[in-house]
Amino acid sequence: MSDATKKAREDQLQIAATLSEALPYMRRFAGCTFVIKFGGHAMGELSLSDMFARDVVLLKQVGINPVVVHGGGPQIGSMLDRLKIESSFVQGLRVTDQATVEIVEMVLAGSINKQIASAINRAGGTAIGLSGKDGHLIRARRLERRVPDPESNIEKVLDLGFVGAPEHVDAQVLNTLAASNIIPVVAPIGIGAEGETYNINADTAAGAIASALGATKLMMLTDVEGVLDKQGNLVTRLTPAGARALIEDETVSGGMVPKIETCIDAAESGTEAAHILDGRIPHVLLLEVFTEHGVGTMIVEEGRVAP
Repeated sequence: MSDATKKAREDQLQIAATLSEALPYMRRFAGCTFVIKFGGHAMGELSLSDMFARDVVLLKQVGINPVVVHGGGPQIGSMLDRLKIESSFVQGLRVTDQATVEIVEMVLAGSINKQIASAINRAGGTAIGLSGKDGHLIRARRLERRVPDPESNIEKVLDLGFVGAPEHVDAQVLNTLAASNIIPVVAPIGIGAEGETYNINADTAAGAIASALGATKLMMLTDVEGVLDKQGNLVTRLTPAGARALIEDETVSGGMVPKIETCIDAAESGTEAAHILDGRIPHVLLLEVFTEHGVGTMIVEEGRVAP
């Protein structure tokens, strides 16, 4: 047997072993709902984006119901720059006036949403792009942020404009799509009581959707390996209490804080497990779902058997 033939045989055996390892997880998760927040580097790089689309189709093919929620901050910023519309950030949130929210909706519910849905369709799935305004999927209210005035130390309310917080998610809309073999791709735009449009943080929207659906997993794709301890080592499993402790002692800081808070809320609201995964890793969804040890950081309630 030639070296090339031996190598091909080894590759075939590895593929067979991988499929064999995946079988118990396919059976375990058949019929379950996974909410996947897609963003960061993975969304911006074509090869990773196409790989993500194929992996989502595979999840659907083996009986899992994926719901994709996406962000688009860099693309929004680029469009605002092109249109010479100034924007600013407060506590990591984009201050969103009327002109800005129109651009946010155009970019998120328009180009980005349809690109992701089209990629999934090219990979063999049936995806439909929608925003939280469609079917009143995400009803939202104006988000309030309070900060102490440095002079008086009295809290004042920040005016963030049309930045919203989810108030209610209509699970029936997404359940109907799942029952029709359709993969929903959701842009994080909400609708207010008076029909106004709200820009919702994509992580927050994904967490609210996961809680409303009673999702088995919330999977957050990021640009980092996962949650790291003070020595820079990956923390593979956390309880909500342990995650809060990392925030309080500032082991976790910056943009990771709202992601962790979203995972905590989901874990405490019925989602069996929340995961923070490195979206730069090829096939990261499949590695987490179908291998024994998974990847990234999992946040799960104390005493719960991890799914």
